[in-house]
Amino acid sequence: MTERIFNFSAGPAVLPLPVLEQAQRELVSLPGVGMSVMEISHRSKTFDEIIGSAERGLRELLGLPENYHVLFLQGGASLQFSMVPMNFLSEGGSAD
Repeated sequence: MTERIFNFSAGPAVLPLPVLEQAQRELVSLPGVGMSVMEISHRSKTFDEIIGSAERGLRELLGLPENYHVLFLQGGASLQFSMVPMNFLSEGGSAD
């Protein structure tokens, strides 16, 4: 295996090898589930447990109180930047 590099650019970061190895193992089959996270239904109890665990871990890591909402969004920075002004719109308002 080639030596791992450091990446200081914007975007995805280099992950520690143990994290990648665990993700590799669980990508094929989540322990006790028999299928990968990409194959389970987003409506399943297993997925609810994964999301719940992720939210609890994030709350603990960041010290987020219960009166804060946690959103897991796809779309990256472009989506998140466009959401900022939309949050200031009045109901029925337009951001055109």
